Amino acid sequence: MKEIQASLDGLNKVVEYLNQTLPQNAIVFLRGDLAAGKTTLTQAVAKAKGIEGEVTSPTFSLQQCYEGGNDANLYHYDLYRLEHEEFMQMGLFEEFEKSGWHMVEWGSDALKAFLVSVGYNVVTIEIEPSKDGRIYKIES
Repeated sequence: MKEIQASLDGLNKVVEYLNQTLPQNAIVFLRGDLAAGKTTLTQAVAKAKGIEGEVTSPTFSLQQCYEGGNDANLYHYDLYRLEHEEFMQMGLFEEFEKSGWHMVEWGSDALKAFLVSVGYNVVTIEIEPSKDGRIYKIES
């Protein structure tokens, strides 16, 4: 596990680490309390991938898709209050086949276990507040 402490201005340290360690196609589970900075981290990743325009939490749409430069696509999910079975029934599982990084907020342990069992590369980032910003605990 890698721990990175960063303020909002220092999020590039986290993004650089992800760019160096994650493959081109990855699923990233973002864990943390409300307002921990899950969407903020996704915005920093989008900026680094050359994605222009506003990146917002897909709270009501469940998923937002963004196209970056050099096939650097980014998918952002908000699965708050969505059970594993509902996710599968909605056909969202097939979205993980698309090339790029899939940033998943509020993903269940059951979904993560399933994705790992069928061979997906899943990374978890636990975001915790600290007196100097946030601590990002990255587990692959």
